[in-house]
Amino acid sequence: MDRIRIVGGSPLNGSIPISGAKNAALPLMIASLLTPETVILENVPRLSDVRQLMRILGNHGVDASIDGKRAGQADDAGETVRFSARTIVDTTAPYELVSRMRASFWVIAPLLARMGEARVSLPGGCAIGTRPVDLLLQALESLGAKIDIDAGYAVARAPSGGLRGGEVAFPKVTVGGTHTALMAATLAHGTTVIENAAREPEVVDLAQCLIGMGARIEGAGSSRIVVQGVTSLGGVRHPVLPDRIETGTYAMAVAMTGGDVLLRNARPELLQAALDVLAQTGAEVTSTNEGVRVRRNGGGIAPVDVTTEPFPGFPTDLQAQFMALMTRADGTSRIRETIFENRFMHVQELARLGARIRLDGDLAIVEGAPVLKGAPVMATDLRASVSLVIAALAAEGETMVHRVYHLDRGFEALEKKLVRCGAEVERISG
Repeated sequence: MDRIRIVGGSPLNGSIPISGAKNAALPLMIASLLTPETVILENVPRLSDVRQLMRILGNHGVDASIDGKRAGQADDAGETVRFSARTIVDTTAPYELVSRMRASFWVIAPLLARMGEARVSLPGGCAIGTRPVDLLLQALESLGAKIDIDAGYAVARAPSGGLRGGEVAFPKVTVGGTHTALMAATLAHGTTVIENAAREPEVVDLAQCLIGMGARIEGAGSSRIVVQGVTSLGGVRHPVLPDRIETGTYAMAVAMTGGDVLLRNARPELLQAALDVLAQTGAEVTSTNEGVRVRRNGGGIAPVDVTTEPFPGFPTDLQAQFMALMTRADGTSRIRETIFENRFMHVQELARLGARIRLDGDLAIVEGAPVLKGAPVMATDLRASVSLVIAALAAEGETMVHRVYHLDRGFEALEKKLVRCGAEVERISG
C-alpha cells in the first residue's frame, strides 16, 4: 500500500495548476445516462473515483473513451472523455461497485428517468457520518416514483408513462439530493419545483450541462430551481469547472509554509468565503487573470474562528485543511462543523504531530502550537488525509502518511504539484 514521505520546513513557491473538480465531474458523468447521444466532458481530473465511476457506468452500457492530448495542450491539462450511453444494458448498480463510492448512488436518477426503473445498492465512500440517502429517495418519490428497500438495494420504479413533475421540498440543504432531483426532473412530464435547493457551484455546473443537452432549467445557484420536463436530451460538449476544494487546499498549504504560489485557473468566486477567512489569518490573497495568488512571507498566522456552512459559506470540505493551518496559529481558534457528524477523525492524527486540539461535540478548539514535529500518521478519509499533508509540510523532520489511496480519490498529482513548488515530498510504493 502506497505511502507519502514528507520532510517539512520548505516554503512553497511557484505555480500549481488547478484540476477539474471531482465533485462536478462525477454528477456530469452520471448525467450521460440521460441521453443516447454523446456527452463530451473536458478537464476531467485523473482520479481513482473518476475511474471507478467509469467502471460503474460501463456496467450500465456506457462506452467511455479518453481523447489524446491536443496540440498545444499543457501536460497537466485534464482529460477529455467521451461518454456514449446509446443503449442501457442493465439498470442494476451492484454492491461490489457502488459500495466503494457514495456518489455512484446518484445513477438511480437518470436510470429511473430514462428507463423507468433502477436497482441501486446503498452507497459506501468516505466514513464521515451516516450520509443518509433518504432525502434523495424522497425527491424521487415526489416525482411519482415507488421506492422499496430490498436486501441492501434501493429499488425504484416510475409510474406508467414515466416520472411526473412535482414539488421537491428538502428539509435541509443537500447537494446529492439536488443533483438527483435535477437529473430526474429533466425527463419528467410537467414542471418540477425544487425548494431549498443546494446553491453549490457544482450544482450550477450540472444545470448548465443539462441545459446544453436541451433541458429547461431556471434558478440554478438559488434556493429555488424550476425544471420544465422535456421528452429527450441530446449530446453536449462541456468543460468541468476548476476544483474549489483543491484551490483552497493549496492556498492553505501556502499560508502554512510561507512562500508565494499562483493557483492557475482557480476561480475565486467559487470559494470566496474560504479566501476571506484565509486573508484574516494574515495571508495575502489576490485575484489575477491567471487565477489566485497566495503569499505569506514572514509574520505569524492569526487565529480565526469558522463555522462550516452550505455554499456560499465556508465549505465543510476545507474544514480539516483549515484546522491544520490553525494548529500553527498564534492563539486559539474555534472550528464548528455543522454539515456532517463525525468529521473530526483527523484530530487524533494531527495530535501525533504535536497539534493541541480539544473536541466538544461539533466544536473543535485549536490552540496553536509553536512547533509541529514529524511522525507516522494514518489517513482516515479524503479531506482528513490532505490535512495531514499540510501539517507535515510545516513540521520539523519527517512525516510518513499511510493509506494515501484516500488522497488519490480526490487530488490529482498531489505530490508532483507540491514538489514543483519546492516541497520535499515522495511517494513510496508497496
